[in-house]
Amino acid sequence: MYEGPVQDLIDELGRLPGVGPKSAQRIAFHLLAAEPADIARLQDALQRVKEGVVFCEVCGNVSEETQCRICRDARRDSTVVCVVEEPKDVVAVERTREFKGRYHVLGGALDPLSGVGPDQLRIRQLLARLGAADGGAEISEIIIATDPNTEGEATATYLVRMLRDFPGLTVTRLASGLPMGGDLEFADELTLGRALSGRRAM
Repeated sequence: MYEGPVQDLIDELGRLPGVGPKSAQRIAFHLLAAEPADIARLQDALQRVKEGVVFCEVCGNVSEETQCRICRDARRDSTVVCVVEEPKDVVAVERTREFKGRYHVLGGALDPLSGVGPDQLRIRQLLARLGAADGGAEISEIIIATDPNTEGEATATYLVRMLRDFPGLTVTRLASGLPMGGDLEFADELTLGRALSGRRAM
């Protein structure tokens, strides 16, 4: 549609998740009109993220060092591990300020149709953490916090099967149900059913 470099830029931006053709075009033309200093800062940030960011050797979260800040924090409860799909899920749980344990990032969810099986996820590393004392303490609880979709449910079910033979280990799943401020009449059957089965005493 456009000539050479402009179309190349639109095509590359369009490959980013959540960026459609129109958004890619808007971003491309914004970058064309941007000051050289702004472009230089963007280039520098992209370069640094590729060269300076690694995955934590313990949990798989993004980090600037061999261990992320959460794994290095001695104040965190090393007996409770929350298993999530992606590093962005760690940020989501941390925003609640309710969880004081450690994390384990799987690097995705089981999706056989896309070729993602157990060997493509960090499941072996999770089992290895359970076999060894994590941070000087035995892990007593695994909280499975995978997404409440088909792939996330399949991953949770697989993990429960793998973890049920560890003696003294409690395996829990994040509750799912009604959003705050929502109306019952607009809830789908599955969400409402989960909310009913996950009810708790007041």
